[in-house]
Amino acid sequence: MMNTEILNKYNERRQEYKPYGLTCELWTPNLMSKPDRHNEIELNYFVDGNMTYLFNDRKIVIPEKKIAVFWGLTPHQIIDCNSTLPYYVCTIPFSQFLSWNLPSSFVDKILRGEVIVELTEIYSVFDEFMFKNWNIGINQASNMELILLEVHARLLRLALETSYNHEFTSIQRYDFSVTEQIVVYISQNYLQPISIADIGAAVGLHPDYANSIFKKTFGYTLHESIIQERISHAQRKLAISDQSITEIAFECGFNSISRFNATFKKINGCTPREYRKTNTRLVSQK
Repeated sequence: MMNTEILNKYNERRQEYKPYGLTCELWTPNLMSKPDRHNEIELNYFVDGNMTYLFNDRKIVIPEKKIAVFWGLTPHQIIDCNSTLPYYVCTIPFSQFLSWNLPSSFVDKILRGEVIVELTEIYSVFDEFMFKNWNIGINQASNMELILLEVHARLLRLALETSYNHEFTSIQRYDFSVTEQIVVYISQNYLQPISIADIGAAVGLHPDYANSIFKKTFGYTLHESIIQERISHAQRKLAISDQSITEIAFECGFNSISRFNATFKKINGCTPREYRKTNTRLVSQK
């Protein structure tokens, strides 16, 4: 049995599309009565036993000790498992994933809804050790930057492997919906001064209609989505960098520090300065 503090279990009452954020957790294998959907890149690693997922209408078996990667926006549901031991689930904010500029062929596979399971043995021998360290250190701000670098490097290795080695498994879903196109556009451009009109034009829809179908799907507006992405970016910057709060505010697309502070506090319940003090070990707070 793995040494673990907290085991997570899928909550069937969980709100669809609710974000997980940046996590690396241990989960109890349980069959799911309905699919989960969330806007993060998900990594799975099973220390023991196989897990069978249903992605839309296709089944894929993820073997033990092999890393699996997919976009959580693809409906995914565990329908079979042959082990009771916990497994690792790592979720990476979608905008963070895109900012890493991984090989385009790999990113395209993920965006098309493919599930990539590495079957080679080159790096898998180290994965359990890495996932264990990520699980322990993910909530310690002093380790966050290192963990992000390690996850980035691991995905880059996977991307390079799949680019020239056909010994991997993938399933595909090519019906790239309008809402998914919107998610990608926002995640790629939220630091820019984009408008609802820009988003509508990018997906070929009237801005009001694009906003309407997006809100119907996710429960919040396009503007709220942009703001959430900017604040999430600010949180990461506050935790892992020594940039001043003013610099971070303007980098995240806010035109005034007062508006940034007010928005940040509304979403997080604390000011950026308080957040940095709580979540970092920086000697000087700017």
